[in-house]
Amino acid sequence: MTDHTDHTDHKWTTRPETPADRAAVHGVNTAAFPTRDEADLVDALRADPEAWLPELSYVAEAPDGSLAAYALLTRCRVDEAPALALAPVATVPAYQRQGAGLAVVRAVLDAARVRGEALVLVLGHPEYYPRFGFGPASRYGIRPGFEVPDEAMMALVLDDSVPVPTGLIRYPAAFGV
Repeated sequence: MTDHTDHTDHKWTTRPETPADRAAVHGVNTAAFPTRDEADLVDALRADPEAWLPELSYVAEAPDGSLAAYALLTRCRVDEAPALALAPVATVPAYQRQGAGLAVVRAVLDAARVRGEALVLVLGHPEYYPRFGFGPASRYGIRPGFEVPDEAMMALVLDDSVPVPTGLIRYPAAFGV
């Protein structure tokens, strides 16, 4: 079992998104990325009943109550087996490198584990995500349907009592892949 103890200072309150957070979540994603693509992706995923899992859309609050960071897990599949896709993960620039992103990713992964989810996939920075236990998805025989560096497509097994599926990742339509 990987140690998921929160080693950050405890100034971040993490919780599931509420309907009142929608505009602020859009703002976090717009502030964190150079285009609106990620913010628009969240809106499109929210409209997809097969992908959207409301209890796995997480925010981190700054000490003043504003939203500092966001992390989303949505339903995807590896061939026919259910899995989760972690995307986007966003931190408002003023709060980057202060632990807000770490806190919100740990919180959403813990929520997925409690829900009984078995597998999370992320396409991301290979220097960042291994701290949560992610490793190359290819080691499990999992691959995306598009070209990416092997080290950037990662998987995290949340429940090792469930066989890890192999095959092609099928993302929700909103991802456009």
